[in-house]
Amino acid sequence: MDTMRVAIAAGLYRNPRGTQVNFHVDNLFGGNTVVLSAESNPHTDGTPHFVYGGPKKLTPAGRVTDTLTRLRDLVRYRSDKVPRGTTREAMLAFLKQEQVDVILSEFGNIAPRLAPIAREAGLPIFTYFRGIDASAHLKNPMRLSSYKRTIPELAGIFAVSQFLLDNLASAGVRHPRSFVIPSGVDTALFQPVAKVPFKCIAIGRLIEKKRPDITIRAFLEATKDVPQARLDVIGEGPFEASCRKIILAQGAQEKVKLLGTQPHEVVREKLASSEVFLQHSVTGSNGDTEGLPTSIQEAMACGCIVVSTRHAGIPEAVEEGVSGFLVDEGDEPSFATAIRQTLNLSDGQKTAMSSTARNAAINRFDNRKLIRVVEQTILDLGR
Repeated sequence: MDTMRVAIAAGLYRNPRGTQVNFHVDNLFGGNTVVLSAESNPHTDGTPHFVYGGPKKLTPAGRVTDTLTRLRDLVRYRSDKVPRGTTREAMLAFLKQEQVDVILSEFGNIAPRLAPIAREAGLPIFTYFRGIDASAHLKNPMRLSSYKRTIPELAGIFAVSQFLLDNLASAGVRHPRSFVIPSGVDTALFQPVAKVPFKCIAIGRLIEKKRPDITIRAFLEATKDVPQARLDVIGEGPFEASCRKIILAQGAQEKVKLLGTQPHEVVREKLASSEVFLQHSVTGSNGDTEGLPTSIQEAMACGCIVVSTRHAGIPEAVEEGVSGFLVDEGDEPSFATAIRQTLNLSDGQKTAMSSTARNAAINRFDNRKLIRVVEQTILDLGR
């Protein structure tokens, strides 16, 4: 395959939570990449890196010019975060020096900031929509206006689920070259091992849109008569206190373990031996949604039966009654019923659903296959 040198644009350089972005930095076109980020990170590696955000030291006259430029950008691009002044000049020089061929904005909200730079540099620019950038952000009038003005000018857009493209279209943001390409997972790393009977797992930040409190209550209700059932919860966040309160109130400290944030290898090990993956995703009060949760793709690669919700791109991954079970958002009694139904399956039924989930992950969510699709699309449209 031909190659191109790609500038990967993200918010934070080497964000430890940015697994998909870091994978692109390391592997897109064989790692022929540079990084553009709004924030720096103490961790550095050999990838050429340009930070365009952060405070700037300006003279009084410079502050006036900077303010006027921000106002101009608000009018032109509906964004005041477009790199300007000496930062703009330095970024253009960096792109030229590094012989960049194309820019990939890893989140939709970053594209309006960099589209004017790409235009000035004569470079095609693509963007990826992953979740909040095509849900909650659409409720911000200025952000939506910047999308409508900028997105149609891009070389193309990617989204991790059709749900996100539909969200954008319903808000009036469309592009004729739109592609659904999930972020994917390494199915060679995420593999099943011998399953521990009645072992369940939930992975993700303990935040509103994942409703870990519903997951824990529903699990405890579903397993009242299954003393051997266990649930590991990996992640941390603002819902941790309420989750601990539920566990303590029901005396379930041995049945449900809040493990906090864990290294990737621990996550893989626990997923590999778990029978069931639980995630009660909902639309947040601010409109934030999932795109297509990486944790669900990892769980399927590990042969876990998924019990989740009909939310965002989840129904695009989980085939109801075949690789898992889905309920409506916020329906805690049905979620408990689905957990009970899953745990009560025969060994043969569990094995069949586990194999189906694993095969679906290999065929549809293998990140090595998906990155080739991204590369070919960039080659086809970015010349």
